[in-house]
Amino acid sequence: MDLGIIFISVIFMVIGMIVQFILKSKFKKYSQIPTSSNLSGKEVAEKMLRDNGIYDVDIISAKGFLSDHYDPTKKTVNLSEDVYEGRNVSAAAVAAHECGHAIQHATAYSMLKLRSALVPVVQISTNVAQWVILIGLGLFTVGGGNPTILLIGIILFAASTLFSVITLPVEFDASARALKWLDTSHITKGEEHDKAKDALKWAALTYVVAALASIAMLVQYILIYQSRSDD
Repeated sequence: MDLGIIFISVIFMVIGMIVQFILKSKFKKYSQIPTSSNLSGKEVAEKMLRDNGIYDVDIISAKGFLSDHYDPTKKTVNLSEDVYEGRNVSAAAVAAHECGHAIQHATAYSMLKLRSALVPVVQISTNVAQWVILIGLGLFTVGGGNPTILLIGIILFAASTLFSVITLPVEFDASARALKWLDTSHITKGEEHDKAKDALKWAALTYVVAALASIAMLVQYILIYQSRSDD
């Protein structure tokens, strides 16, 4: 395995772990701060959807810590138990963020539509790209690998990289919608709102790190391909 690939993997793995640790710490910290509205995450989600004229999306309690997500295929806002039942800043911020995705879906937000269209391709490419790249690098064969197979692996990996990059505006936009609504609806006020913004900022950073890691790996693979093609 190329040392550059190992170095990039380790660096971004460490950065990702740090960001995840801070995010979990922020969530737990802000879970101790009640909101002035005293609405549960479920109630926040219901109100945000109603205020935006959305009545065909269900709000479901899901197992797992920070497992919150919006499922466009089933039109469900899935909130982790802590968020679903919580009456605090963290719960309000996360619930509003996931409803931001529901609003994107309802208004046909272009970047969400593009990301959704890429899902079938990414599901396939994610499962096979690394194996094809490893074969192309010669990990499972005798000799220096095969540049053509490596190129195929790089193209497959590029689809995942594109998906991670497109995810960024989708996530930032959902947070922006959430924070604007939390402010105008007075669900969070003053310092509560600042803390909600901080929590969503760290959540967004997890996607930023993932996208940068994917870009860095893609560039490294391309450089290896170019060097081997020139041999």
